[in-house]
Amino acid sequence: MSVFYHNQAEEDFNRARNKAVVNEIQNFLYPDKRKLLSFNDVKKILKPKNEVYAGMQTVPIEKIVGSEGRYQDFDNHFLPRTNMLKARWARVDEAHLSDIVLPPIQLYEIGGLYFVRDGNHRVSVAKTQGVDFIDAEVISLKSEIQLRPHVTPQNLLSEVIKYEKRIFYAETQFGDLTEDWHLDFTSPGQYDVIYNHILGHKYFINEKQSEEIPFSDALISWYNKVYTPVLHVIRHAKLLKRFKDRTPSDLYVWIIKQWDELKAKYGEDVPIDEATRTLTDPDSLRKPSLFGRIFKKIFQT
Repeated sequence: MSVFYHNQAEEDFNRARNKAVVNEIQNFLYPDKRKLLSFNDVKKILKPKNEVYAGMQTVPIEKIVGSEGRYQDFDNHFLPRTNMLKARWARVDEAHLSDIVLPPIQLYEIGGLYFVRDGNHRVSVAKTQGVDFIDAEVISLKSEIQLRPHVTPQNLLSEVIKYEKRIFYAETQFGDLTEDWHLDFTSPGQYDVIYNHILGHKYFINEKQSEEIPFSDALISWYNKVYTPVLHVIRHAKLLKRFKDRTPSDLYVWIIKQWDELKAKYGEDVPIDEATRTLTDPDSLRKPSLFGRIFKKIFQT
């Protein structure tokens, strides 16, 4: 390749590095915004059902948002984060400037977006040079959740939680039955926990009667006799002031989990308020409890 293309490639790399530095400075307080997505992290969150070989495709560059193994080498714009990438990056850029056709890259597709298996430098050069499409060999992982191109680690979780809420409310009619549309969580997987709590409540009710009650009746009973009383305790204890980035539903799940662990360790007589108090005082087990009196009052009224 000519000296001209070699020098131009070095200039292109230096320009890309400068942009990466500016991006890092601009997002100094929000490091997640400049991170390239890790394919394995996204896969862990979305939990795709299976893999399908999708063959050769022409893929929009803007939809390539992450990498399987090199996500720490590039930022969220696929700009190089270190000068150690210069030699290989410049060689790829020289080939691009010389109109040399390189082999197709290899991608994973999940949620409508793409992650690099092989060809990270080629994607970086293509984005830097304003290329719109790139040839790729694609393996597709089937997911019901569709993602947007500018997804970040934080709003990825938000999208998953929103999807789980839509499914839970649609399948259980939770909002229509309880008139509560604010069963919200800050981490994925919690709506399955709630569903299992309702099934457990249904099981205990059915043990005491001859005919099995429908799921909808069990849901209303769980909401009125289990969930709502625990929320009363959470409000009396002013726990949301201590955990400002959490929701009442988050604390409910945490308290019930703690309560189950305490009962397994100390027996069924452990009151639920002991689990509540361990949120703020882990050494409080078996101390005289204000919350116990509050909780007992709630159930007696």
